Amino acid sequence: MGKKTNLSKYNEDAIGDISEFKFAIIVADWNPEITHSMYNAAKETLIKHGAEEQNMSITQVPGTFELPAAARIIAKRDSPDVIICIGCVIKGETAHNEYISNAVAQGLIQLSIVSGKPCIFGVLTPNNMEQAKDRAGGKHGNKGIEAAITAIRMAELYKGDTVKKKIGF
Repeated sequence: MGKKTNLSKYNEDAIGDISEFKFAIIVADWNPEITHSMYNAAKETLIKHGAEEQNMSITQVPGTFELPAAARIIAKRDSPDVIICIGCVIKGETAHNEYISNAVAQGLIQLSIVSGKPCIFGVLTPNNMEQAKDRAGGKHGNKGIEAAITAIRMAELYKGDTVKKKIGF
């Protein structure tokens, strides 16, 4: 395998004005130590770059499997510019993780295409809890930050703006 890096590093100067964008964050409560850390990182990143709290909605769902249905409800009801979906499916003794991860990924991409609203796949699919922690604030950064930056870039695209500088992931 290649060199592992901190996935949360990016060019902060490349972020434009996001104060008018409407963001929705949907977070799964299953594996809360991981998902809530990712949610906090995503929210803090959006606010750091100028997102207005009144333009952000937060929704909690029981598990990762419920993310696509919740995203559809939120997209229709609240009409955000972009939806960040945060979850964590840790591999267990059975193949349930593969079914859940695939179903969620397919549901979110279909919703993105049909609705025209970007749905960000902020779902960890680690083999164990240690790998999850490494990606939720540990040695590989916080995937919540990456989801927020992806959301900003997609919101800019959705609104017809373009990123002037390279983000640098």
